[in-house]
Amino acid sequence: MAEIKVIKIGGNVVDNPLLLEQFIHDFSAIDGLKVLVHGGGVMASQMQKQLGQQPVMIEGRRVTDGDTLKVVTMVYAGWCSKHIVSLLQKNGCNAIGLCGADADLIRASKRPPVRKTDSDGSVTTIDYGYVGDVDPKKINAGFLHSLISAGITPVICAITHDGNGNLLNTNADTIASSVAVSLAGYRTGSSAEVSLIYCFEKAGVLYDKDDDKSVIDRITPEYYSQLKQEGRVAAGMIPKLDNAFDALEHGVKEVVIKHAQNLLNSTGTTLNE
Repeated sequence: MAEIKVIKIGGNVVDNPLLLEQFIHDFSAIDGLKVLVHGGGVMASQMQKQLGQQPVMIEGRRVTDGDTLKVVTMVYAGWCSKHIVSLLQKNGCNAIGLCGADADLIRASKRPPVRKTDSDGSVTTIDYGYVGDVDPKKINAGFLHSLISAGITPVICAITHDGNGNLLNTNADTIASSVAVSLAGYRTGSSAEVSLIYCFEKAGVLYDKDDDKSVIDRITPEYYSQLKQEGRVAAGMIPKLDNAFDALEHGVKEVVIKHAQNLLNSTGTTLNE
């Protein structure tokens, strides 16, 4: 049975030349079918500041007005995407950089304003702007499968579209899990098992966020609930883990969270049901 690996790297990896080079070297050495999804938030924030914009982040999410959308599209779908592809070609991995609008790859809907109750009881309305939520039924898995079957590795950035001419800034973790689920559900003449791997600057999910050696080997849904109740899971890790368990529930074989520096040999944290 064929296996497809969907691997995601975050902006901290993309923005670190040495770490990115090592990751790309290891990624290129992986045999078989694979897809790479990348962020670029660190570089986007740097570019915003260089252009006189002040990045606005709410609970780790970038508020994306029209000017910000132009910057993140330029950074994610432009420099980050093409730089990663060029490094892959250098390492003998044939690749193509894509955003969600290319080949109608990933459609999303613009996130509506949300109401949040503050600690003092006041209600605040938050409009994230041009931020998209992926429509899991509108991912062009057939196109991805045709590319990887032809030996071309898709490199997908964190920009989607709504089908009405609008680009949308979209969470790369969600894109990775949605792509993995879509490929797991795509039926061809020969079935494939899909694994999802999140690579970032830590060795895995930490039991103690201040101790880089306290990597948790395995997390089940029950243990995940326990960790959250104990306050063991860092706030920024919760959306990643939520996406991971959702992927497992929808056909993905395995999810691993590990360090980008040692893709081939490190074990990291494995999530399963």
